[in-house]
Amino acid sequence: MATAAVTRTLPYDWYADPAVLRVEQERIFARSWHYAARLDQVAEPGQLTTAYAGELPVVLARGRDGELRGFVNVCRHRGHPLCEGDDRRETIQCPYHAWTYGLDGSLRRAPRSDREPGFDRSALGLVPVSVESFGPFVFVNPDRDAPPLADHLGDLPARLADGGLDVDALRFHRRDVADDYACNWKVCVENFLECYHCATAHPSLAKAIDVSPDAYGLEAHGLVASQVGPPKGVGAFAAGEIERGQFHLLFPGTVVNVMPGKPNLSIGPIVPRDVDRTARFLDYFVGPDVDDEWLAGYLELDEQVGREDRALVEAVQRGISSGGLEAGTLLGESEQLIAWFQSLVVGALGTDD
Repeated sequence: MATAAVTRTLPYDWYADPAVLRVEQERIFARSWHYAARLDQVAEPGQLTTAYAGELPVVLARGRDGELRGFVNVCRHRGHPLCEGDDRRETIQCPYHAWTYGLDGSLRRAPRSDREPGFDRSALGLVPVSVESFGPFVFVNPDRDAPPLADHLGDLPARLADGGLDVDALRFHRRDVADDYACNWKVCVENFLECYHCATAHPSLAKAIDVSPDAYGLEAHGLVASQVGPPKGVGAFAAGEIERGQFHLLFPGTVVNVMPGKPNLSIGPIVPRDVDRTARFLDYFVGPDVDDEWLAGYLELDEQVGREDRALVEAVQRGISSGGLEAGTLLGESEQLIAWFQSLVVGALGTDD
């Protein structure tokens, strides 16, 4: 990706205006692929799990025919949510009025509907969403006519494999949930997309990964932005089976992280909850032979970086919401991935302003 000159950020009121978020939900999140769940959560017939695609609640269901399907997790009757978390069921029943749906989304039963002339069950099934998987990872897209997930992933699968990672051999370790970052979702994404701040704000990470500008690579292709950093050659994160750190963003908000050393990967979405509230989770995966000592050190570092990043992004939100400045400044080389991200946001929103 060619670097640009120093430029301005998006207008700061785009990070504080609810009207902007409404348009982002409609034109970005409703048309994009989002990491939703692990494949093992919906591996067997009757298994269900829930997720979000932006503000849209989604339920994933493995039917008795073996097909994995996704639906808007809202009853067609009066809008009550249908499911929560992981479950195993033969049907999906709304807890409000007991409208009952098959795992294929069809409406099976609506109490007293036989007393209503012209009631058409066939027209009131659950609203479907697109569902695909890559390795052990399940993605959803609210757009029923979405391009294939492979188009969105681009060369990411090849990058992971070339770096020594077999995603199909990974085993799930745990999920860490952070429900309430006090910032706009774009602040979280932009913080992830640069390591210009790492030497100052993440000293522990900077001891493990070479974050100097001549060593730390930045690249964007299509809807994927990638950062690649070599290990410094000391400690648990010295090069091993995994040769280098890889940190990817799948637009708009799915992050994929791989540290050097033992086989590992964390993945999760950045989800707007309000104009100044963002939810996140990370699913951690490791190779089958990763030892407990290495895993503990890896998680300790990741938790430390997470705490540091939370403080940073929440402070940024306070600053940009203050009204003191109209916009910020981006360095064309060190922050080129933020410029890439902001250009995609502008393009999706359909404005050159």
